[in-house]
Parts: sequence; C-alpha cells; structure tokens
Amino acid sequence: MQATLSTELEILTDKIRSRTAKVGVIGLGYVGLPLAMEFATAGFPVTGIDVDPSKVEKLKAGRSYIQDVPSGTLHPFVNSGKFRATMDFSVIAHLDTVNIAVPTPLRKTKDPDMSYIMAAAGEIAKYAHPGLLVILESTTYPGTTEEVLLPILQKSGMKVGVDFFLCFSPERVDPGNPQYQTRNIPKVVGGITPACTEIGTLFYAQALEQVVSVSNTSVAEMVKLLENTFRMINIGLANEMAMMCDRMGINVWEVIDAAATKPFGFMPFYPGPGLGGHCIPIDPFYLSWKTKQAGIEARFIELAGYINGQMPLFVVDKVQTALNKHVKPLMGSHVHILGVSYKRDIDDVRESPALDIMHLLEKRGAKVTYSDPHVPSVKFDGHRCAAEDFASSVERADCVVIVTDHKAFDYHLLVARAKLIVDTRNALKGFASEKIVRL
Repeated sequence: MQATLSTELEILTDKIRSRTAKVGVIGLGYVGLPLAMEFATAGFPVTGIDVDPSKVEKLKAGRSYIQDVPSGTLHPFVNSGKFRATMDFSVIAHLDTVNIAVPTPLRKTKDPDMSYIMAAAGEIAKYAHPGLLVILESTTYPGTTEEVLLPILQKSGMKVGVDFFLCFSPERVDPGNPQYQTRNIPKVVGGITPACTEIGTLFYAQALEQVVSVSNTSVAEMVKLLENTFRMINIGLANEMAMMCDRMGINVWEVIDAAATKPFGFMPFYPGPGLGGHCIPIDPFYLSWKTKQAGIEARFIELAGYINGQMPLFVVDKVQTALNKHVKPLMGSHVHILGVSYKRDIDDVRESPALDIMHLLEKRGAKVTYSDPHVPSVKFDGHRCAAEDFASSVERADCVVIVTDHKAFDYHLLVARAKLIVDTRNALKGFASEKIVRL
C-alpha cells in the first residue's frame, strides 16, 4: 500500500503545478467559501462540502450568503462546473487536497469544542487515499494537528509525509475588509514533516500572493493564537483605560489619538462595547486552556478576558447614568441600539457585544429596539427581533446607543433628532453636543 516518498510527493506536486489537482474544502463559511473561490479563480476544480443543506442548495443555485463572496463571483464557477457544493463526504475519495475550515467554539467551561474537527477528520479517514493533502485551517490549540488529526488519519496504515501529507495553516480572514482578503493576506503553513510543509506551501502558492512556511504544525497553530491574543490583551488595556478615564472625567479617545502621534514604541488600540466575532473573544482561551494542561497560568489572557467581558455592563451603566441625568429611569425607557453586528459594515453577529447589551438592558426593564442595515433580524433571549427604521426610531427613543458604527448611518440626522446618545465607538468624533455621552 505504501509508496515511496518521492512517488506520492512527485505525483501530487505535478497535479498542483499543472492546476489539475482536485481541491476540496470542508466547511463553507466565512473562511471556507472565500478560500474555495480563490482556488477556483486560480483554475483548480473545487468541491465544497458542508453539512448544512440550506447552504449547499444556495451554492448550487449560484447564490452566496457570504458578504465577501458576491453571487456574481460565485455563479460563473458554478455554471462552469469549476465549483460544486455537496453534503456527500464520499467525494473525498476522488480529491487530491482537503482543507478543513469548520467551527471550533468554546464550551461554557471555556475549553475547546473539538467535535467539528473530529467529525471532519473521521469523514476524511473513511475516504483517505495515497497522495492526499489534508490541511486544517480551523483555529485551535497547539498540538491539535499532530495529537488529534494525525492518529485518526493514520488508522488506515498510511504514513504521514510518505503516503499522505498533513499541515496546519491558520485562517486570517477579516470579514468586510476591502483591502486585505484571502488572496493577499500572507498565508502561514506548517507540516507534520518537511515533505508536508513543502507540498502545503506549493499548494497555497498557486492561489495566494504570499506563503510563509514554518517548521511544524505547532508553530503554525501558535501563530494564530499569538496574533489574536496580542489584539485581545491590547484591546483589554484600552478598555481598562476607558474605565479609568471615565472615572476621572478624561476623554480617552483624545488621550489615545495624542499618544498615537509618537512615531515609535506605541500602537493605538481603541476601547469599545466588548469583543465580538469568532476569533478574538475565543481564540486566546484555547491557549489559556492548553497552558493549564502544562501547569502554566495564562494571567494576561484571563485578566484581559475579564475586562473585555465587563464592557457590555459598563455600557449599560453609562446608559442608565445618562438617563438619570435627564431625570428618566432606565426601567420603562426606550433604548435604541445602532448596529448589532460585531464590527462595522458586515452582517456577522457571532459573539456580538450588542446582544449582551440588549439582554442587560431588557433585564433592567428597558424597551429595546435596534437598527442595522446589514442585519434584518437577530435572535436574543429566546426571541427574534426585527430591525426598525433608523430615522423614526432614533427620534422616538429616550436614548440611542451606538454599538457598531456602520458607515450607512446618518450621524448628522442622529445628532439632530435624538434626545440622548451614548457613543461607544467614537463615531461622533467632531460633533459637539450636550446630548452626546462618550465611552
């Protein structure tokens, strides 16, 4: 069954260089679908696999549900047969490469939920064959590729680096970023063996502008965690500064802007209503969990997580205090939220602090509504809430809270018509009005 190292590596190398390798992507979300499109654009035949029937049906019809992949980009590849979507994992038997881009959430106990990766690996193992390249892109703790995936894939008797090839390459997707997308974000890749790294690097180089190879999968896994832990901790510092400045009556935004004029030794990070998205609120806790297994306490991560987690409550307290100064109790007041996605100009509400803020406001007796041009409805506290008209809502509300500063919002109209505004994003920088309360 085993082939020589050179045979399988050379065959796969030839397929990749000639762009005849059949590419597979498991998980067609914010990471997987853009990646699939890049390889289809590069000329590879691509098969996308997902367990969600609604996603697969939409993709078969050439309709995209991912903001960074317009239907106009997807449709020609579907029509030409360069891209097809399926729920059938047996197609792996005919693929040359498989990228795993499935969710890796945290359980309530703050430990990694590996069930999606395990399920994907189990399906790959059923149909694995000599010459297959498997690359995990799902963010996880250092050691996952070697400790979890490798044993599953080697059950067939194939040898890694000889019969099949296994790598880790951290996703670096930034939804809604017009400048940096999958193609031009440098791609880090590390393999179980040097041969794995070599073929993984060659594979990505066919479709992406820059590939950065590292010595092994654990280094590649740690790269992603360092990137997001760096951001999480610095945002936590900015949030703590915001709390301190608020107590001392200092404008934290002015402080940061002035500090940012220093040409060395300082990088500006900004406070906000809390962390959102799949990466920054979650990824550092993979590292925290893993280091605990090694008897090390990740104090910076835990402290930053606590501070960032307090921000929705801090915002609600600001709203309550602002209403009190206008001789209105929070209970019974109409509070209108502007923006429920976790960041500007996207439709992703995963881990959005807006949902926590809305929950806390309702818990204190406020009537809560929202506007968001990218999110027509959102589910929180067990019920679904529909977006309301921006202009009429801000005029009716007792207080408007800017949680996500979408460019589509008319801030001049907001300042003119709203009775009271709590701005958590400094969206109203340059506006001077007593009705504006800044974070």
